[in-house]
Amino acid sequence: MGATVCDAVAADPALALVAAVDPHAAGGTTHGLPIAAELRALADAEAQVVVDFTVAEAARVTLPWLAMHGMHAVVGTTGFTDDDLAAFRSEFSGSNCLIAANFAISAVLMMRFAELAAPYFDTAEIIELHHDRKIDAPSGTAVTTARRMATAKGEWAADPTEQVVFEGARGGVGPAGIHLHSVRMRGMVAHQEIILGTEGQTLIIRQDSYDRTSFMPGVVLACKRIAEVPGLTLGLDAILGV
Repeated sequence: MGATVCDAVAADPALALVAAVDPHAAGGTTHGLPIAAELRALADAEAQVVVDFTVAEAARVTLPWLAMHGMHAVVGTTGFTDDDLAAFRSEFSGSNCLIAANFAISAVLMMRFAELAAPYFDTAEIIELHHDRKIDAPSGTAVTTARRMATAKGEWAADPTEQVVFEGARGGVGPAGIHLHSVRMRGMVAHQEIILGTEGQTLIIRQDSYDRTSFMPGVVLACKRIAEVPGLTLGLDAILGV
């Protein structure tokens, strides 16, 4: 993902790629820049906005460092706890941080559509499908979707299942009892379906990302607009105005 972000930033005439940090690729180059092992390279290059697509453990170190150095952060990493978010909210006082579970604009709209539809249905389930190298389940996007739907409608019809032949057949139980199912499949990138049902009708909302480039318009837009959203912002919605 880091290489794709570098490509997108370098290709946009309104942005300038000034540094790249990846301890696992240090010594290489990207767009004529050396890939550094240490965060110090960001300060040396006087970076104004830093994009973080790593893992929560690494981001817990990186984000406070960025806040301390007055740099804005655009973050695609998931898995943060409420305590993490509270810390980031406190730390980002002189610069801003945007954390989004998904930067695909179609995915942001999918979550918003599901949130709008939730009050009008009695049952709902979420199926997320990803490539077979994804190590967490369910995805951050699925969790965020379920939370937003649960906020929009707190009570859903009870699960009628009484006998489960194979453990986990009904998926995991998320906020407000919404069931989430995770598929890990070779050939896929990132996909999600929300199925909502009520008497005599169903609504299916589906989003598909077929390539990592699907996330880049959202990342680039966030880089350009991050200075306009003070403090900590969760989700790309504030940038899109939806």
